[in-house]
Amino acid sequence: MTVPPVRTPAGLEPAFSLEGYYPALIFAVVVVLFAIGTVAATHLFPFKPRKRTKVKQMVYESGMDPVGSARMQFDIKFYLIAILFLVFDVELLFLYPWAVIAYGEGGDQLWRTVFGRVAFLEILVFMATFVIAYIYSWKRGVFQWR
Repeated sequence: MTVPPVRTPAGLEPAFSLEGYYPALIFAVVVVLFAIGTVAATHLFPFKPRKRTKVKQMVYESGMDPVGSARMQFDIKFYLIAILFLVFDVELLFLYPWAVIAYGEGGDQLWRTVFGRVAFLEILVFMATFVIAYIYSWKRGVFQWR
């Protein structure tokens, strides 16, 4: 069944049809059925250990017996380095697309004349905030590994 085109101010356009979304719907149904079937299979069929023994309940990691408590305290450096990684990563996430749009080949000249200076000043403020975070981290000794 074909749907006649619709007249819009831009001219004749094809009417909206759900036929193009059928593959996505079929995929979603298959994914949901697979998830439900996997969970149901683990409860219905005997895929789990039948007898709980001390050896089967023992913690296993990398083929070695665990030593000490699992509640060890980690040095704060690990968290600070993870946060610094996120700061650098987010900075590049925002900086790279701006640089491509602002200074790349084939960039829109109208955008450069209208928003060029404002966007450049915003990026300078963004970079200044980034430098302040970097200096703060440096003063706190995050980059000194002991």
